[in-house]
Amino acid sequence: MATFIVWNWMIPLLYVFPAILGIFVFRQRPVRLRNTAGGVVKVGRLGWSWTYFYFGFWVPLFRSEIGIAALHLLFTIVTFGLFQLVWSFLYNKQHMTRLLTSGWEIDDSDEVEQFVRRKLMPNG
Repeated sequence: MATFIVWNWMIPLLYVFPAILGIFVFRQRPVRLRNTAGGVVKVGRLGWSWTYFYFGFWVPLFRSEIGIAALHLLFTIVTFGLFQLVWSFLYNKQHMTRLLTSGWEIDDSDEVEQFVRRKLMPNG
C-alpha cells in the first residue's frame, strides 16, 4: 500500500519536473530557416523540445526522418521511456544541425544567427 502511494506521487513528478526545467532553464528559441534549393521558409527551434517530450519518436516520424524515428523508438523501448525524457533536451539541436547540413540556411536577424552558431558550434 505504501509503495502504491509513493509511486502515485512520483509518476506525475516525472512529467512535471522536466516541464518546469523546460520552461525556466532550457527555453525554446525560434529560428527562421530558408531552403536554398526551393526558397521554402520554415521555423526551426533550439532548446527544450516540448513536442519530443510528449510525443517522442513520433516527432521525427512526422518530420519524414523514418530511420531516426525507428532508432528513437528502439532506444525508448530499451530504456523504458528514459531516452524520451533525456532526448527532449537534445532533439531540437540535433534536428537543427541536420537541417543546416542538408540545404537549409538561417534566414533571421544577425543576433539570432550568432545565437544559433554559438549553440551549434561552441568551439568554432
